[in-house]
Amino acid sequence: MKRPLRTLGTATLLTSALFLAGCGADSGTNDGAAGGEGPVKVGISQLMDIDALNATREGFIKGMTENGYVEGEDIEYDYQNAQGDQATATQIAAGFATSDVDLVFAIATPAAQTVAQAVGNIPVVFSAVTEPVEAGIVESWDAPGVNVTGTSNLGPVEDQIGLIKELAPDAKTIGVVYSSGEVNSQVQIDLAREAAEKLGMELKEASVASTAEVQQAAQSLDVDAFYVPTDSHVVSAIDAVVEAAETQQVPLVVGDSATVEAGGVATYGLDYEQLGYQTALMAIKILEGEDPATMPVEKQTESLLVVNKSAAQRMGVTVPQELLDAADTVID
Repeated sequence: MKRPLRTLGTATLLTSALFLAGCGADSGTNDGAAGGEGPVKVGISQLMDIDALNATREGFIKGMTENGYVEGEDIEYDYQNAQGDQATATQIAAGFATSDVDLVFAIATPAAQTVAQAVGNIPVVFSAVTEPVEAGIVESWDAPGVNVTGTSNLGPVEDQIGLIKELAPDAKTIGVVYSSGEVNSQVQIDLAREAAEKLGMELKEASVASTAEVQQAAQSLDVDAFYVPTDSHVVSAIDAVVEAAETQQVPLVVGDSATVEAGGVATYGLDYEQLGYQTALMAIKILEGEDPATMPVEKQTESLLVVNKSAAQRMGVTVPQELLDAADTVID
């Protein structure tokens, strides 16, 4: 395996280190940005413990392993989970900022925001971030301009809303529960509203400040269908929205395949394990010398149609046969 550079994430620092080495530094030592003995150290900041984010982390580690960074030999992970608490996420980010990690991997928008704000001298890669520019994490998709880059989980929201029309052709109103404090959720709500209007439907919104408010918010909506975007706080309490959909006998369309498995009826969603793997490939490039400031933020180019037949039955929804035939995965 090619030994990674122990980089601070900028080409300037790497050039300076090589210049100093050429000016008489002891060739028998490895310190600073030029390199070091022992395994690479990667800090992982994850917002909370939900299936999609866990799959992202697992995919990242798989990607690192399959490309020469074997845990315990070539790489060490410091995995920390904020369990949905923003103050804890901030503490985790501050800890990594003063640690000796070579790179930080941040999973989900709030975690990436805190890491990007706290960590200025260590390269950062993120994943499961919907809109990194709106979230203030990077300057632009094509040229992040900072020590941070990564992968977005922005899915095909218009296609997801279109599923509601296929599952409930007479639907006029769509209930959406989302976190008021998550920029990624507001971005998806705006896209969902635009898509719904094109199909002659109206969005009815209920925002929450915490997971504890999801049940009441869902119950407050009297609608023809429900939609839950990739919102970590709401997804962590998805059972409450599932219950509301079952009570009202209307379909629940969601933003990712893991949430379909948890009780949603359908989605056009991303493969989060593959998203994490894709992020690992970016991390390897950074560890081996590339500058995150010039590495464009990446997205998945394909989405998967996932349908949960048993969930549809519990919600009194008949899934059209053509939708079942087209599905990449059908959950019985």
